[in-house]
Amino acid sequence: MIRKKYVFLGIIGIIAIFFSLNSSAQTESLRASETVVTEEVLTTGTTNDYTEDISVSEKFGIFLKSMGFANFDWKTAVMLIISFVLMYLAIVKGFEPLLLLPIAFGMMLTNLPEAGMFHSDLFAGGHVHWGNFVDGAGLLDYLYLGVKLGIYPCLIFVGIGAMTDFGPLIANPKSLLLGGAAQLGIFITYIGAVAWGFLPNEAGSIGIIGGADGPTAIYLTSKLAPHLLGPIAVAAYSYMALVPVIQPPIMKLLTTSKERTIKMRQMRSVSRTEKIIFPVAVTAVVSLILPSAASLIGCLMFGNLLKECGVAERLSKTVQNEMMNIVTIFLGITVGATATATNFLDFQTIKILCMGVVAFSLGTAGGVLLAKLINLFSKNKINPLIGSAGVSAVPMAARVSQTVGQKYDKSNFLLMHAMGPNVAGVIGSAIAAGLLLSFLG
Repeated sequence: MIRKKYVFLGIIGIIAIFFSLNSSAQTESLRASETVVTEEVLTTGTTNDYTEDISVSEKFGIFLKSMGFANFDWKTAVMLIISFVLMYLAIVKGFEPLLLLPIAFGMMLTNLPEAGMFHSDLFAGGHVHWGNFVDGAGLLDYLYLGVKLGIYPCLIFVGIGAMTDFGPLIANPKSLLLGGAAQLGIFITYIGAVAWGFLPNEAGSIGIIGGADGPTAIYLTSKLAPHLLGPIAVAAYSYMALVPVIQPPIMKLLTTSKERTIKMRQMRSVSRTEKIIFPVAVTAVVSLILPSAASLIGCLMFGNLLKECGVAERLSKTVQNEMMNIVTIFLGITVGATATATNFLDFQTIKILCMGVVAFSLGTAGGVLLAKLINLFSKNKINPLIGSAGVSAVPMAARVSQTVGQKYDKSNFLLMHAMGPNVAGVIGSAIAAGLLLSFLG
């Protein structure tokens, strides 16, 4: 009885589709006829009787040709497989899932044939072609404006600032030097990328991967080399997720067993007044020296001020949660949409991934080596392991310093000491992006 019911429903469905196609064919035919008649009247002043209809079979043939399967090629297959792999890494392995998952899904959407959700030609040459936007734009084109205009990364920085405690940095100002040294990888990689054949603006976008700061990498790349946004975003967030894998071998290579067991003095307490003055002072000083960094630094410090002032708790919670989550979704899915087969399946992508590892490794090494250098002239020794936290993968890099340190001395607690260079790295990467934008933008 149930089978008969489904057979009956299936027959009804087929009949409905048949009549729908037939009706649609007649409508299209009528429109075509009206257009031709109008043109005939305008040119000759006479009319002819156009009654030729498109048959149902022809209409069905047109429908088949418009299907995604009809336009499916090997490049599409490769891009979809890559998006599935990234989804697997985000869901199963937990690699930066909050952003890698939207990026992977956006990558899948943009590579579905005939879906028409993203059109890279609307942003060709690094500019928004507004004249073609209204008629030819898809959903992701409109959402991508938030990336192109630099809105999403700045809003993300407001949320990051509201979730960041700069107390360890204020208590130990030397941490700022370690955070700055960890940006070494950005500039060395820039030189290497230029030597490898990349244009200066492309090299700057590749180098910023070494800062291990996804929003900063997206912001700078959208300004300097938007055609590389997909590969650079994937590289930046992938390497951020691989911090526990990449950093420990470098940290062990550059330090001795004795250095890894150095115990640092307990940090002083930081007053509420200091925490309120800090974001205001940093914004003013950095923006006056480097105006191109004002957008990122200003948003970061504004978020932190909301957290520390104590009178805007509702706003602080909003930017930490609701706003941060919404913007992360839009940012991820639109950045993934830029990873089209044309832009992604290129030898340049492999080169970007290789240079990204170099940038990240050099950044880690820079922080560790500067900590060792400071120890030569300082009575209060710094455990060099905290220097690796100068890359701005907050708070993962600080946790790696803690984990590696406790392998050699379980009573050694480095986490709060490592948070100083870690949050300094966020400021450092934003300043580095401002410098690159100032010189290359």
